[in-house]
Amino acid sequence: VQLVESGGGLVQAGGSLKLSCAASGHTFTSYSMGWFRQAPGKEREFVATITWSGGSTYYADSVKGRFTISRDSAKMTVYLQMNSLKPEDTAVYYCAARRGFYSDVDHRYDYWGQGTQVTVSS
Repeated sequence: VQLVESGGGLVQAGGSLKLSCAASGHTFTSYSMGWFRQAPGKEREFVATITWSGGSTYYADSVKGRFTISRDSAKMTVYLQMNSLKPEDTAVYYCAARRGFYSDVDHRYDYWGQGTQVTVSS
C-alpha cells in the first residue's frame, strides 16, 4: 500500500482545510486508516482513525468536534476535514494504514505517507 497526502497549506486561525490521502495497491478496504501529526520539536501524535468499513471513528481530545475523518473506498481515499483551526494545529500531517481494527498507536501502523504541512497563523 502506498499513501500520498495532499491538501496542506497555510491558513489563518479559525479557518478550514481538508486533507486527502490517496492509497494505491489492492485490498484498501482491508485497512483501517489513521491521521497523525508532528510539530517541530515534538513527538508524533495521534489525530484520528477510522475502521476499514468507515463505520467507526476515534479522535484525539485535542481535535474532537473540530476535525472529521472519513473515507471513500471506491476512490481509495481517506480525508481529514479540519475546521476551527488553531495555531497549535500547525504540524506535518501523516496518514497511515494498518490491517485490522483502528488504533491510536503509531507503531501499530504498517504503511505511512510522506506527510503534508499544515500551518495555522494567528
